[in-house]
Amino acid sequence: MAGIAKNHDYHMVEPSPWPIVMSTAIFVFALGIIFWMHDWTPFVFFIGLAGIFYTMYAWWSDVVKEANTGYHTPVVQLHHRYAMMLFIGSEVMVFFGFFWAYFDGFFRFDDVEQFARVAATGGVWPPAGIELFDPFHLPLFNTLLLLTSGTTVTWAHHALLEGDREGLKWGLALTVLLGVVFTCVQAIEYSQAGFSFGGNMYGATFFMATGLHGFHVLVGTVFLLVCLLRALRGDFTPKQHLGFEFAAWYWHFVDVVWLFLFASIYVWGAWGVAIHH
Repeated sequence: MAGIAKNHDYHMVEPSPWPIVMSTAIFVFALGIIFWMHDWTPFVFFIGLAGIFYTMYAWWSDVVKEANTGYHTPVVQLHHRYAMMLFIGSEVMVFFGFFWAYFDGFFRFDDVEQFARVAATGGVWPPAGIELFDPFHLPLFNTLLLLTSGTTVTWAHHALLEGDREGLKWGLALTVLLGVVFTCVQAIEYSQAGFSFGGNMYGATFFMATGLHGFHVLVGTVFLLVCLLRALRGDFTPKQHLGFEFAAWYWHFVDVVWLFLFASIYVWGAWGVAIHH
């Protein structure tokens, strides 16, 4: 409170409108999805989406101002790190659910106790008529892109720790570029798919798992782009760069998830079956 001397290392956050604004925007966004699915109007959806984006920008701008003002003491930074770890842990569980769905179909496609599944898959996996991607074509190229981007973001981090601001900027710029290229290649891959999202278990689990990862790549690219803009502005220092550190954590998480996707769904899942060229 104003007028009271601060004699602790904690940050007593001032009242903010953003939690209720974000809740309202998400509610409008959800209603918009329902309206659009019932062929009413897409405008409510886009209004909610715009509200979410604006609130994210405004809320995180406040957090950046708090960091630059000195509110992020070592104790506050430690708690932020705990929170980021929990967030990434929750994201791991989300992906675990989609991997579970895929491998449930993979290992139990001919389960005699699930008659509807056998009828839907034709007793084979992938289901009859599904042509898979060649894992050593675009998927392998995207794997190399992400592995390289993990190297460039690590370069940027070490450059910052050593006070090399040019290395920080170039490392972040290259990482953002590689993230954009990955998204473009995945869009090309999807356009050439020999199966669709609907009508079969394989398509649903494949597009949900890889599409969710693609969304995380997009979010991570924006995250790193913001870090690049802040680096150009001179925000980060070797001892005060929590936002960039979290972006690097998030990006490495995205890399690891893709390695599991590539190894299990693209390579192992396509072993000995028809490949779509």
